[in-house]
Amino acid sequence: MSELKTVLVTGAEGFLGGALIAELPQHVHSVVGSVRRVTDKSESNVVSSGAISGKTDWSDALADKDVVIHCAARVHVMDDREGEPLKAFREINVVGTLNLARQAAAAGVKRFIFISSIKVSGEQTPVGQPFFTDDAPSPGDFYGISKHEAEQGLRVLAVETGMEVVVIRPPLVYGPGVKGNFASMIKLVGKGLPLPLGAVDNKRSLVALDNLVDLIITCIDHPGAANETFLVSDGEDLSTTELLRGVAEAMGKPSRLIPVPGGWLQFGATLLGKKAMAQRLLGSLQVDISHTRKCLNWTPPLTVKQGLQRCFPDQQD
Repeated sequence: MSELKTVLVTGAEGFLGGALIAELPQHVHSVVGSVRRVTDKSESNVVSSGAISGKTDWSDALADKDVVIHCAARVHVMDDREGEPLKAFREINVVGTLNLARQAAAAGVKRFIFISSIKVSGEQTPVGQPFFTDDAPSPGDFYGISKHEAEQGLRVLAVETGMEVVVIRPPLVYGPGVKGNFASMIKLVGKGLPLPLGAVDNKRSLVALDNLVDLIITCIDHPGAANETFLVSDGEDLSTTELLRGVAEAMGKPSRLIPVPGGWLQFGATLLGKKAMAQRLLGSLQVDISHTRKCLNWTPPLTVKQGLQRCFPDQQD
C-alpha cells in the first residue's frame, strides 16, 4: 500500500469482521472494530456502537479514521419471524448504513467499503451465463432488496460528499468457523451418511474467507477501486457434487454420494415443501470476476482446494 491507513471495521464480532480484525494489523497503521457491546472478553481494539439504526452515534468510532469497512448487517434469516421483515432489513441495512456513511463523510473518512451481497444481482443464473458487474440488479428477497437500496444511497452520498465508495458483492463465503448452510453441509459429510447428490450438474461460485479478506484489503487504497462495484469469487465454479467431494477430501472423510437425477430431487423437494433448499443445492449461481481482476490487477490467492483445506486445519499435515 502507498501509505498506512487507520481503519474502522463494523461487525467485528462476525465471521468476516473478525477475520479482517485479525489480518489488517499487518497492512494498516491501526484498526478498530465496532461491536454491539463490549464485554470483558473483547479485544482492546474494539468499541461499542450499540444496535445499528438511523440514530446510532458513530463519532467515537470514526475519530481519525481514513477508511470504513462496513461488514455489519441484518443477514438472510431462515424462518424469519419478524412481523415486517422488509422494514427490519431496511432499518439496519439501508437506514443504518447511510447514517454511518453520512457521519463518516462528515468525519473526514476518505473511503467507505460496503460489503454488499451477490443477492443484489439476483438469486440464480443459467449454467455458463454468470452475473457481470454491470448487469441490472434483480434482488429476489428482502435481504437483497435492502442491500441494493443501500448501494443506491451510498452512490448518491459519494457524489454529494466526495467520499469514495467501494461496493463488494460476495456470493457464499466459506472458511474456518463458517455457519449456516455450509456448516450444515459439513456436518452431513462428517457423519459419513450417503447423500443423494452424486449427479448434480449445476455450477456455483463461492469465495474463500481468505480470498474475500485479501480483496477487501486491496480495496483499502487501490486507486482503481474508487466508486466501483466488484463481484468476487475463487475463480473456480463447482457443482454441488464437486463441492461435497472437495469437502470430504479436505476433512479426510469418504465421499458417499448417490447419483440421483436432479429432476427427481427437485420433485421430491417440492412435495416436501423444500423448494428453497432445493434451489440452493441444485440451482446455479455464477459470477464473472473479470472486471475485478482487471480493475485491481487482483487474483484470488487461494484455490478452492486450498480454501476448503483452511476449513479443517487439523486434517492437514
